Amino acid sequence: MDDRYGTDVLARGWREAGRKKAAQVPASADLVVEVAGDGFCGAVTRVDGMHVELEDRVGKRRVFPLGGGFLVDGEPIVLVAPAAAPKGRTRTASGSFAAPDQRARTARASRIFVEGKHDAELVEKVWGADLRAEGVVVEFLEGVDLLEQTLDAEPPTAERRYGVLVDHLVPNSKESRIAEKIARGRHGAHVRIVGHPFVDVWQCVTPRAVGIAAWPEVPRGIEWKAGVCRALGWPAEEQADLARAWQHILSRVTTFRDLEPALLGRVEELIDFVTVP
Repeated sequence: MDDRYGTDVLARGWREAGRKKAAQVPASADLVVEVAGDGFCGAVTRVDGMHVELEDRVGKRRVFPLGGGFLVDGEPIVLVAPAAAPKGRTRTASGSFAAPDQRARTARASRIFVEGKHDAELVEKVWGADLRAEGVVVEFLEGVDLLEQTLDAEPPTAERRYGVLVDHLVPNSKESRIAEKIARGRHGAHVRIVGHPFVDVWQCVTPRAVGIAAWPEVPRGIEWKAGVCRALGWPAEEQADLARAWQHILSRVTTFRDLEPALLGRVEELIDFVTVP
């Protein structure tokens, strides 16, 4: 005899019986999805843990938790993390191939100096794995004005080369005059000084990565970082506000593609210079 009510009315899934299940779709790069009830529509740019980042057609990026609440072609889906790709040769954030299970080398005598803490943090984030593999230490200067006395305190040699990365290294600037003087001096043969054209290393991060159209123009006489924060509507009353702004900018950098070419080439040049056998 058939039981028209089933064998167990309290069994799991009775509410979903007969309903169409939303398909599970991997959050693959460039998949275009719509956020149900929100209207935001964008392509997948990255998956970080249990969150997915979407970028719309004008470059605006937003982050959402993985799971339900998404549409593809008008149909509800459950967005899930993509399956891990088969392990092959992996790349570091700088784009270099990572050596499998390689330990950091003993530090070389040669090293790279950068002009400021933020510069050092950016170089570490993108080139850190490469530098550890090569045994290159990055140190920061409080300013390029201190470079000459730093070199005098521990002079470079053929076996101890120094690479130096400087902000705003453009013709006729204070930075370029200091660099030219050192290049002509007694340390010049074993020091390579390069730089980017920007006022500050913040500008070496592409506006696209930060989610802005362009870095604001700051009038002369206004402290540049504070001016940028105010123009973008970020707090800028205290040093802690500027520190938080930088941490936000730095968090948007995941690979070398998030940096301007004017910085990329210069850092690679310094790494080559200090790792010459």
